[in-house]
Amino acid sequence: MENIENNEIAFNSRIPLDELKTQIASIKTEMHKVIVGQEELIDLLLVALISNGHVLIEGVPGLAKTLTAKLLAKTVQTDFSRIQFTPDLMPSDILGTSIFNNQTNNFEFKQGPVFSNFILIDEINRAPAKTQAALFEVMEERQITIDGTTYKMEQPFLVLATQNPIEQEGTYALPEAQLDRFLMKITIDYPTLEQEVQLLQLEQTNDYSDKTSLLNPVVNAQQLIELQQLAQKVVVEPHLIQFIAQIVNNTRNHNFLYLGASPRASIAILNASKSFALINGRDFVTPDDVKYVAYYVLNHRLILAPEREMEGITIKDVVKQIVDTVDIPR
Repeated sequence: MENIENNEIAFNSRIPLDELKTQIASIKTEMHKVIVGQEELIDLLLVALISNGHVLIEGVPGLAKTLTAKLLAKTVQTDFSRIQFTPDLMPSDILGTSIFNNQTNNFEFKQGPVFSNFILIDEINRAPAKTQAALFEVMEERQITIDGTTYKMEQPFLVLATQNPIEQEGTYALPEAQLDRFLMKITIDYPTLEQEVQLLQLEQTNDYSDKTSLLNPVVNAQQLIELQQLAQKVVVEPHLIQFIAQIVNNTRNHNFLYLGASPRASIAILNASKSFALINGRDFVTPDDVKYVAYYVLNHRLILAPEREMEGITIKDVVKQIVDTVDIPR
């Protein structure tokens, strides 16, 4: 009888998931009004959203990177801001600047487009290092400091950045310090033939100029914050924490890698695993959750040894090898 009572207590204390499942399903339904396929991309964006982490989306032009980010923002009833990065963009164009007011004889701070909830940075590698560096503080600490004054970002705050991996003319590679501030990097590929046919049929049958107008907000800012808080309550067993730490530790002494991952990567895998479990209707993390998110969290944080890169080995190969060879502690 005592065991039954304890089990009942444990069951009653589990995270309520019914409303969450409804919200996740609603977001996916809205996005699929326009997006064909890309299930993995949508799932990973939801993981980042619930983990309160930034995302770097990489792919050739025309794969709906920007559109997907705009659609995700449309499903959440919050402020949205898009910044097109160009070589002549200055830090003040993003953060804001102090302007002298002749009427008050004082300088007044005019907020830049970064003061929003969803920030879409299109072609982030187009801006020079000085402008990219302007994002360091706001991405990590959710605040900016201008003229000695600190301004806190309103929550939720999420940066979605895109970049084209093919075209290198007029681009500036993101430094490792900035890459490390992204929770994950998602690389998207061309759709299948069937998906492209479905996409063309959708384009043919829908008469609209603004695709985002088809979507309706299904979650407000407060509900999103509550989802993020809910993810922190997902159960992670001690042996899985050991598993995550071992994976990241193995990146630091792997012969194929020139640069391994930092403890920030360990925290990112932990948070992403909890969010991935949550969107799959579970209040506990499994080893498969860790294995699934590990590549997306690590792929932009690791640097291959030059000789291994010349041999055609990829980061994906190395991460898979590490994840598959680390034993799950019991």
